[in-house]
Amino acid sequence: MTLDTSIEYIKGIGPERAKLIKNVLGISTVEDFLHFYPIRYLDKNKVYQISQLRETNLEVQLKGKIIQLQEIQTGRTKRLSAKFNDGTGTMDLVWFQYSKWMKEQLPVNKEIFIFGKINIFNNQFSMPHPEIEIEEKKETDNRLRPIYPSSEKLTKRGLNQKFFQAILSSICKEIPNLIEENLPDYLIKSMKFLSRQNTYLNIHFPKNLEYFEKADTRLKFEESFFFQLGFGLKKLHHKTQSFGNPFPVVGDYFTGFYENSLPFKLTNAQKRVLKEIRQDMRKPIQMNRLLQGDVGSGKTMVALLTMLIAMDNGFQSCMMAPTEILAQQHFNSIRDLLDETGITVSLLTGSTKASERKIIHEQLENGELSILVGTHAILEDKVKFKNLGLAIIDEQHRFGVAQRAKLWAKNKIPPHILVMTATPIPRTLAMSFYSDLDVSVIDEMPVGRKPIITAHRREKDRITVYQFCKDEIEKGRQIYFVYPLIEESETLDYKNLMEGLEHIMDYFSEYNVTMLHGRMKPDEKDAAMNYFASGKAEIMVATTVIEVGVNVPNASVMVIESAEKFGLSQLHQLRGRVGRGAEQSYCILMTSDKLTTESRTRIKTMTETNDGFKISEVDMQLRGPGDILGTQQSGVVDFKKLDLAKDSDIIKITKKAVERILEVDPLLSRTENLVIKNYYVKYYKGKNKWSKIS
Repeated sequence: MTLDTSIEYIKGIGPERAKLIKNVLGISTVEDFLHFYPIRYLDKNKVYQISQLRETNLEVQLKGKIIQLQEIQTGRTKRLSAKFNDGTGTMDLVWFQYSKWMKEQLPVNKEIFIFGKINIFNNQFSMPHPEIEIEEKKETDNRLRPIYPSSEKLTKRGLNQKFFQAILSSICKEIPNLIEENLPDYLIKSMKFLSRQNTYLNIHFPKNLEYFEKADTRLKFEESFFFQLGFGLKKLHHKTQSFGNPFPVVGDYFTGFYENSLPFKLTNAQKRVLKEIRQDMRKPIQMNRLLQGDVGSGKTMVALLTMLIAMDNGFQSCMMAPTEILAQQHFNSIRDLLDETGITVSLLTGSTKASERKIIHEQLENGELSILVGTHAILEDKVKFKNLGLAIIDEQHRFGVAQRAKLWAKNKIPPHILVMTATPIPRTLAMSFYSDLDVSVIDEMPVGRKPIITAHRREKDRITVYQFCKDEIEKGRQIYFVYPLIEESETLDYKNLMEGLEHIMDYFSEYNVTMLHGRMKPDEKDAAMNYFASGKAEIMVATTVIEVGVNVPNASVMVIESAEKFGLSQLHQLRGRVGRGAEQSYCILMTSDKLTTESRTRIKTMTETNDGFKISEVDMQLRGPGDILGTQQSGVVDFKKLDLAKDSDIIKITKKAVERILEVDPLLSRTENLVIKNYYVKYYKGKNKWSKIS
């Protein structure tokens, strides 16, 4: 038997069962079975009594006797039923599919142990398809009994817990011939790990709870360790192979703006991030840095100051955003900030006129234009730079790998890369999936920014909410009303939006109301947004198209309709559209009266905190890491043991362990690290084609 052996050759399985197991559980080799971990364990020394049972769906072990056996016909179906008594009560045992042989073999009036899941039928406890052991033949092994994932389809075909336990038991006997060590002795000793062979033995048949926990921790560590190792090797590859233009100078462009045009004092977090970026760009190595910052934390200012450093060193910069609205927003902000400096900045999007494009293309090629802001239009082959030295990407998860690669190719020596996101990334995800990037975090808001007050209201409170909005408008403020976007029903969304618009225009008839939604043409969107931003309209009714990129400091109230239909991250992004001025701002979450448990958690989280990173942690607990990363990356979240939402301590430890090892042995060539190298090459290298490890 080897790890690659097909399961059909395991004693007790055969071709038919192998096919069924593969179709239902995806298990096709011995190695797959070793990684088929129990979902929980039963202490075989613990026996429940019928009188103690209080809940269903609980898998228990009972001791007693079958005192009665009968066949019951219901229509065309027959079932075998037995009365089981343990001295404290009686319950039904039932088999929906059974043979004559099985009926004859059932031990009536003998002391037996039964094991199975408790159900309720006709207001009485019952146990369908129980496993049975006669007392004198009961196994004496005191190990915890593994309970494996299963299905009714498997159970009906006789592939029950006893079957899986027997198969895994036979495989575990071969562990000395199957399992090789993949961690060095010094790491096993320092972490007080079980050997890898003992780990697999104790994950399937643990001696006790302590041994299970040791095995569980080791397997989680392994998954995180080799995952982190892949990213660590990728990062080393970047630093040794990705040459970049050094930016040693901080000159007149940066200092002139910093001393004379900076509109507000930088936060300590902004200063720290700028220092980290500055240290990166000094080196002749391409910078690859992720800049995280909550909505309104000042990322655009950091981006601008970084572009001024590029100018001081004779290089051009570009900033790419995923939508025209966001690109326009960045362009307006940067242009206004540079207004008194004489520095020219241009905007390039799909809507840019041909005559303007021609000028931009010429100025980029002759070096007259130092800063370009735009959308995917920047990636077009005809857009050529004289010497692009810095590329800034906003909300990078919206761009594909091929698109980003086009940006890298805009110069012979790749530009420094600064990736920005206003979507807070949970710490464990940042440590795991962005380990090949250096991460900077702006974790404080500008001075004077007041926290947004968030309230939950229901339909019965609508008139009170509307009156509150009127009061704010009378103070000179503006209001957003946002309706959900349900992709499955764009027509319904549009209908809800239009009905909401009609209702709001009726109630707020004395004010100007504008509308923004995804069906509008780009120029119509811009006109609506400008109408609101200029203050000509007091109210904007919109879908989530305003989620990113709209900056109206005078808007103080965000009313989110049907808030229970939004995800946490989206609610937080929408809330960030207000609170951008000096006045107190509010976010009102309107919901129906009936909320799911998950919806209540989301609403409660929003009303209790404005901290995007805390919100992102709750979001990951609710949705899982795959959904947060997006469909493009969710496939890589294929851990069998490691939980990114719960195992942050293990992820942190493995990250440090990998960094220490690669710092002194980047090619894993030392004798003590060969065990890591061999395992990595065998199982992981194919996923990382850039790796120099061989």
